[in-house]
Amino acid sequence: MRAARYLALSIAAALFLVPFYLVLRNGLASEQEITSPSWTFWPGEVRWENFADLFANPAVPLVRSLVNSVVVAVLQTAGQLLLCGLAGYGLARIPYRYANAVLYLVIATLMIPAAVTFVPTFVVVSTLGWISDLRGLVVPGLFSGFTTFLFRQYFLTFPKEVEEAARVDGLGHWGTYWRVVVPNSKGFFAALGVIAFMTSWNQFLWPLVIAQDRDSWTVQVALSTFLTAQSTEVGQLFLAAAVSVAPLVIVFVALQRFLVRGVVETGMKG
Repeated sequence: MRAARYLALSIAAALFLVPFYLVLRNGLASEQEITSPSWTFWPGEVRWENFADLFANPAVPLVRSLVNSVVVAVLQTAGQLLLCGLAGYGLARIPYRYANAVLYLVIATLMIPAAVTFVPTFVVVSTLGWISDLRGLVVPGLFSGFTTFLFRQYFLTFPKEVEEAARVDGLGHWGTYWRVVVPNSKGFFAALGVIAFMTSWNQFLWPLVIAQDRDSWTVQVALSTFLTAQSTEVGQLFLAAAVSVAPLVIVFVALQRFLVRGVVETGMKG
């Protein structure tokens, strides 16, 4: 039974790694090998110079796009952990008359398709003059109703005895949250941080509309420029995809254990 389980996991892991292999293999191959009808497992001649050609491409500011993506993803992740954490704690622990009504409104926002709010959000951002500006990319993603709901679910299960001990020491809700709850919830914060970072990094449609200047492109928008109606740079597209995925792989590998713990701690078990 255990052998069959390990075999199934090994097959699943191999299938999971196939896209990464294809991206790296094609990124280091020549255009002729990529489009050749005869397939080889690895390029006959590994073209490491493709990396230099990629970053020297004058039509695509890949380095600037990577920096923009890092800035946007980090700021949105920090914003969601701060704002959604406070909102979730307030909904879970601070008793007030309209707590349930606010919770229902937050949940209701999850039922609204993104396409419905896309145009109004764009109008607001345009009115503020944030087109081709990092503020236009960052601010709309600083709050998430789903992340707020997950925080509330987690804080409902947080031991009340710990908080009551903090209040005996003279701490209010604010002090209890920052000095007791947050330090004892680092795993859950890390789990939601990974999810928020990956979600922000992979955004395409909103940055495509807002980042109309090349200097404000994110890496996903930069990738799309390799595939146009006039030309298709297949090799550089694959290699750029590999470069853009690398930060996500690093973040996921470093913090993957928190993802499992975070799902368990929300109480949402399958």
